[in-house]
Amino acid sequence: MEKKPNFVRREFLPREVPSVSLALLLAAVLLLNALLYLYLNKFSSSLGRVETDSGLCPFGHFKFGAVKNCSPWLSCEAINREVRKLKCVGEGAVKKVFLSEWKEKKVVLSQLTNSELKEDFLHGLKMLKALQSKHVVRLLGYCEQQFTILTEYHPLGSLRGLNETLHIPKYKGMNTWHRRLMLAIDYVSVIRYLHSSPLGTLVMCDSNDLDKVLSQYLLTSDFHVLVNDLDALPLVNRSAGRLVKCGHRELQGEFVAPEQRWPYGEDVPFEDDLMPPYDEKTDIWKIPDVSNFFLGHVEGSDIVRLHLFDIHAACKKKDPAERPSAQEVLDTYRKVLTLLIREAAMPGAREML
Repeated sequence: MEKKPNFVRREFLPREVPSVSLALLLAAVLLLNALLYLYLNKFSSSLGRVETDSGLCPFGHFKFGAVKNCSPWLSCEAINREVRKLKCVGEGAVKKVFLSEWKEKKVVLSQLTNSELKEDFLHGLKMLKALQSKHVVRLLGYCEQQFTILTEYHPLGSLRGLNETLHIPKYKGMNTWHRRLMLAIDYVSVIRYLHSSPLGTLVMCDSNDLDKVLSQYLLTSDFHVLVNDLDALPLVNRSAGRLVKCGHRELQGEFVAPEQRWPYGEDVPFEDDLMPPYDEKTDIWKIPDVSNFFLGHVEGSDIVRLHLFDIHAACKKKDPAERPSAQEVLDTYRKVLTLLIREAAMPGAREML
């Protein structure tokens, strides 16, 4: 009798192996999608916490550090009795800033230096009180009679020192396109908050050049952005026909929006009374330049810029009415971050498989 070949048994063996491989591949892809979903869900939740901070105290109160209970803002008497100046750490046109100590905690004491600018100082205090949120430096106390404001201390200082901070060994791990884009998102979140604040539409007027903009914001130890200086924050009220002008001097340069520049040419001397007012879209014009600073020149930052090209081009429209709102810019930034996180995760998954 002719013996049957063994190829029948061997014929099915190769089919079984791909079936197992396919099952493992499918399981790995499902696992990856689950992990990615959880990561993006956690990321979305963290964005939501930026908008509404459940840890904020009622108006007129504060807490910070590990303290759980809220305390009332410190009064003139408490500031004079309990706050000790350590050293001067900065001085601007309006106020001098001192690193100080309160109950063994580092704090910041700001005092008016030019009596002619006391209205600006008091306006900044009014804004600081009214706008307390996750976007604004925490107010600890004030004394109007002595033109003194007490705020939380952030050791990393203003955003002007961001690149230097990211080169410190301790923070080099933060020097990524992802973290830098998160900082840009924080910055646009502040602008969005000011444009839809409880007081109405506010314009960030202390922003005539990049260095000035960066000096208005603080970098927190957990790498978030807070607005710190609110002295020049006028209100736009379109229904009442109220627009703004950032100061009474001529503004020049490509950093400021076109509508902020003298429109009548070099042959006509600048006159403040003839300068047309404008609205909050001046802040939108500046977003691409500030974000470009945030993104820096790390690996992946050029890819981020490419994805933001269209929204940044829209921000630079000459006609303010054609520029997007801060909310639209913020939505785009968040979508780009989510997209790039997903794209960055997939190559790693393929390698794992």
